[in-house]
Amino acid sequence: MDSFYEISKEQEIAETKRFFVRVYAWMSMALVITGLVAYRTATTPEIINFIFGQKFVFYGMLILELVMVGVLVGAIQKMSAITATIVFVLYSILNGVTLASIFFVFTTDSLASTFFITAGTFAAMSLYGYFTKSDLTKLGNILVMALFGLIIASIVNMFFSNEMLYWITTYAGVLIFVGLIAYDTQKLKKLNVIGNEGTDEDKKESIIGALILYLDFINLFLFLLRIFGRRR
Repeated sequence: MDSFYEISKEQEIAETKRFFVRVYAWMSMALVITGLVAYRTATTPEIINFIFGQKFVFYGMLILELVMVGVLVGAIQKMSAITATIVFVLYSILNGVTLASIFFVFTTDSLASTFFITAGTFAAMSLYGYFTKSDLTKLGNILVMALFGLIIASIVNMFFSNEMLYWITTYAGVLIFVGLIAYDTQKLKKLNVIGNEGTDEDKKESIIGALILYLDFINLFLFLLRIFGRRR
């Protein structure tokens, strides 16, 4: 605690900037890994047949993804920085495998254009969340509750396949994750512990921050793909 008061405001701002550089670097690395793995999986028939030809394998991988996210968020304090890094990288690989199916549904051009739209939107909202003086906590709480509603509505629509509900959840999903990007960025800025730069705790904070923004990016991309994606 004493070290906190020894750090000037300028040093605090500089350390926060370096923290976000690491967060964005980890997030970008995970996105690159996910994209490459998804493409490689989609172009390897043997892997496709193994994963998507057997439902228990595909759903087993989805469950494993949820478990890995839960482990990272819930148990990262007990992990070493190396272990947390390995789990994060493995998660980005596994997510790439499960996302391979989008290459069969949508054209490559529309995937690329939607990715750039997502990247531009993410950059704008993350910058807003970083620099805004407004407290986004209340907005974040509303968005988190809306996200639970979105998940329930999406699950219900898996059984009813209602087109109107599909588009309602699509546009709601875009709005929710656009807002969450700004909220999560501000939240990470507040949660970053000043004075522990270079420690294991700092590295783990960077990985958790990267995971949160990575998930926001991926989900926004998938919802925008419903709007801008051109089907094969």
